[in-house]
Amino acid sequence: MYSHGVVAGFAEPHHETTELLSKGIPMTLHEDFFGRRREQEVLNQAFRSNRSEFIPVYGRRRVGKSTLILEFLEKRTGIYHVGKRAPEAMQIHEFLQCAASALNEPLLGSFPATDWKAALTAVVERWKRKEKLIIVLDEFQWTVEYSIGLPSILQELWDRDWRKRGNVFLILCGSYIGFMEREVLGHKSPLFGRRTSQMLVKPFGYQESAEFHPNYSLEERAKAYFVCGGIPLYLKQFRQDRSVEQNIAENLLTEFSPLFSEPDFLLREEFREVEKYYAILLAVATGHTTTHAMSQFTGVGERSLHYYIETLTDLGYLTRRYPLHDEKPAARHVRFALEDPLLRFWFRFVYPNTSFILQRGPQRAFQEIIQPELDSYFGSCFERFCREALPHLYEREKLTTSFAVGEYWDKTTQIDVVGLRDDNWTDLGECKWGTIKSVKDLEAEISSKVVNYPNRRDATICRRAFTRTPVAPSRRRDSNIIWHSLRDLYE
Repeated sequence: MYSHGVVAGFAEPHHETTELLSKGIPMTLHEDFFGRRREQEVLNQAFRSNRSEFIPVYGRRRVGKSTLILEFLEKRTGIYHVGKRAPEAMQIHEFLQCAASALNEPLLGSFPATDWKAALTAVVERWKRKEKLIIVLDEFQWTVEYSIGLPSILQELWDRDWRKRGNVFLILCGSYIGFMEREVLGHKSPLFGRRTSQMLVKPFGYQESAEFHPNYSLEERAKAYFVCGGIPLYLKQFRQDRSVEQNIAENLLTEFSPLFSEPDFLLREEFREVEKYYAILLAVATGHTTTHAMSQFTGVGERSLHYYIETLTDLGYLTRRYPLHDEKPAARHVRFALEDPLLRFWFRFVYPNTSFILQRGPQRAFQEIIQPELDSYFGSCFERFCREALPHLYEREKLTTSFAVGEYWDKTTQIDVVGLRDDNWTDLGECKWGTIKSVKDLEAEISSKVVNYPNRRDATICRRAFTRTPVAPSRRRDSNIIWHSLRDLYE
């Protein structure tokens, strides 16, 4: 049985779980585990292999990495250590305490290790079984912050001993995506080339996320996804006996509800000084998506802005977007977007209106601040949703060529969905969440945008229309347009 506590025979909750419980978020380690079948199978196969394994597991915070690993560790022998902002000696001592409990080797708890090499060597040398000893170093970026040489130590132990043993399973887990890609997977890392596999744990897609609310209509499921994204913890807070609008009021506009302060908690967990990060996220959420516009909104110089943008990008909260066409885009065309739906919603509606929400209450705040703009907001979310859905449509259409999906914009044209395919086809799509009053006008709008798209490779253009509700064939006039409703996207 694994151990990640400091008391023999007792496994303490993961630090993130403890923090969530203290905030009132109901959560258990295993009974609420959901999905991740492919990830589970990768870990299971690695455990059954006849060689030592080294798998970095990474992804943004709250995506479920730790829960996945803890589920894998259930009924297996493993040492689970959570890195923290604490002195190296303290973390080594805690690691040895965990090992003493997991291996039933009490003397390890008082082993006089002065560095990570001594501690790790002592633990592995006491493991005599053929089955693998699992060593998990979670929040690896924080451990390395106080033990800069740890990646080199792991590289030395792996090359000289662990790989030959065949019974060591090392998992390095981190939520700082940029750090993991540079310091663990990158070619300049001492650990480069040693991994036997790697796992980027992503948020659930819209189809998997829909399984959290099987009693919702497809429209309600989409709305829940627009707000919560594919983060299991957030989706579980939306009750099926409440509409999405009611859930927004109860979970995001009520002072003592878990999600009301979740973004604030999330960011303060990562940053010591949050003011500039908040300003940048607020700028992007309110439409200031270029570095120049962000600089003017925040008062942070464009050169200084680069550091904060890179940090937010490394954490998976911010992403760069370019207009997608058949030529390499210029750097000056970049726009930034909030990648996380909950942060996007919170910085758009909650953070700038906190005083009003606290004074007037959740119901009035929803009615006066959010409801008038909610349909328009969902419309922009639907565009992202359709871009995510296009690869599923390609799979259904048995497309075998490679492709890229994005959007396109210039000074005069905005195209919601672009599918740039290597079979010399390009898909251009328009998305409409609201009621379509005139199908004829929508068809004309799509045609005008096709004309303005820079099709320099002279590809065949396929026109698509994405709508919330189905458009009856009798209303359609342009036979060259392929129509997709929300129902089609969920099939």
